[in-house]
Amino acid sequence: MTGASTRIQRFNVPHILASFAGGILMCLAVQLSVFGVGCYSFGTQEGSGSVGDDRADVYASPWVGSTTVHNYPPLSPTNHFPELFPTDVGYPGGTPTGAEPALIVTAPSQPLQTGAAQLVAPAYTAFPETSSQPKHSTPYDRPFNLFRSWGNLSPWYSVPRGAFGIDEGPEPPGGCEIKGVHVLHRHGARYPTAESNFGGPAVLAKRLHESAEEWEATGRLAFLNDWTYKLGEEVLTPFGRQQLYDLGVSMRLKYGFLLQNFTAQNRLPVFRTESQDRMHASAVNFALGFFGWPIEGKYEQVIMIEASGFNNTLAPYDTCPNANARGKADRSLSYVREWTGIYLEKAKERLQTELRPAEGGGEGFELEIEDVYRMQQMCAYETVALGYSKFCELFTENEWEGFNYALDITFWYDSAFGSPVARVQGVGYLQELISRLTHIPIATHNSSTNATLHSDERTWPLDDVMYVDATHEVVVLNVLTALNLTTLAATGALPADHIPLNRSFRAADIAPFGTNVQFQLLSCPALTATPEDQYNNDLSHIRIIINDGPVPLTGVRTCPPSSSGLCPLSSFIEAQKETIRETDWEWGCFGGWEVPDGKQWETVGGWYPV
Repeated sequence: MTGASTRIQRFNVPHILASFAGGILMCLAVQLSVFGVGCYSFGTQEGSGSVGDDRADVYASPWVGSTTVHNYPPLSPTNHFPELFPTDVGYPGGTPTGAEPALIVTAPSQPLQTGAAQLVAPAYTAFPETSSQPKHSTPYDRPFNLFRSWGNLSPWYSVPRGAFGIDEGPEPPGGCEIKGVHVLHRHGARYPTAESNFGGPAVLAKRLHESAEEWEATGRLAFLNDWTYKLGEEVLTPFGRQQLYDLGVSMRLKYGFLLQNFTAQNRLPVFRTESQDRMHASAVNFALGFFGWPIEGKYEQVIMIEASGFNNTLAPYDTCPNANARGKADRSLSYVREWTGIYLEKAKERLQTELRPAEGGGEGFELEIEDVYRMQQMCAYETVALGYSKFCELFTENEWEGFNYALDITFWYDSAFGSPVARVQGVGYLQELISRLTHIPIATHNSSTNATLHSDERTWPLDDVMYVDATHEVVVLNVLTALNLTTLAATGALPADHIPLNRSFRAADIAPFGTNVQFQLLSCPALTATPEDQYNNDLSHIRIIINDGPVPLTGVRTCPPSSSGLCPLSSFIEAQKETIRETDWEWGCFGGWEVPDGKQWETVGGWYPV
């Protein structure tokens, strides 16, 4: 090397160790200034989720309750070359098909939807039990099942045999042959909706986040110290997509043989849904399960606009102002507040002891009853969205029974037999049902029916043997109420101070995620007693199946008692026409009537006040 010599600085082991020690001291000093001396409590700790941990060793992170979002797919993926990845390259191999399945009539028993294999529930031993609330203080009339204790947030399941009063399955009674089916189903599991009259998981997340520096969680709640809100809004979850795909497969296995009629007539089935994302996605997933990929050329999909001002029988509230009016559409609110104050009182006290003020002068987090209810909602929503939820471990079996009943109260008074706007919202679908059953177009559009769609035989066919309509749980309940399925209301109005034993109305039974109602049309030659049936002698009877359980039709005025739930088709049509005539859409939806809050006014038929 030429020129001045260059001195190279060399570090030995003592230098390196000194630097490392200095870094540690600086890190500790920063932590001390931010978190205080409690950060250095080195007592024994069982982990953030430990039930036995009564120390405040883990602090709430500043991001607690903030929303975690993973956006997929990426907006502009760098390896997106659709021309290199065609979906059809030809050479499909042999494609001969076989006979259509007819499981509903060929099998000695019917498959049951018993659970949700993709979801995980806590072991029963994980549920808390307290000496003040023994395990079976609430009289149970069914074995406890967490996934069936979430009301309308439950995944759909086959109801217990005889749940509605008919000790039979969905298969047709002896001597009867299925000639057609109309299916009305709810969308699959979704994220929470944007608005809620009571509760709302996002509200709890916001409250926790805004006060994160004030509290710290211990015991069963210790997971909250670094918990974030991972739920979206409104759209289907992955599990919800599979629910509708599976439902489509199930219906193809049961009723696939009816497609032979379409082939014979050289026609395609016409299914209906709404424009809302989860409704459209539910319909497409159902079709993928029913028809198989690709679905193009196998059916027609009517997508009705779901928005204010558009007539839509599957979303009737958009043209019924009283269905959105406070005091009329939300009658459940006072009942739910009363009931949650009863069944969640002990849970609130128990959980409050595990939320402590943060060291250094934190004010703590004061739980409200509604917060505890939100935690129960969070359990259901996180489970159907993420597969598992720590919130599910926080409550006893009794408290889950209480949550289930709180949702029964909600839908009884807001959407079903206890609501003054239930029947009027369901009458539009009744008009459609009668139009299809009689093969006669709707003549008068005086409800939520859509004159544009119903006047075109391409979008409103009347001679098909299969129809499938996708809607919301509130509309399913509106329709069941309008149909006069009074056995679902047999035990009367729901009280707010206790759970009635063997209650007839259960939201989890009739309005869970993926709920499905099957209107079976049957030919029963041995039972046909009315040869003057003017509509179609071949379709002599009708039967209604809700989640694999037949429902008695004795509440339908002209239907005789039947141990199988059958009603002569002509009698059923006569009764529903009567309901349509008696239901005043204008008064029910636009009238200036009022109803007192709470128990001062009751209906068990979904009627508005006259």
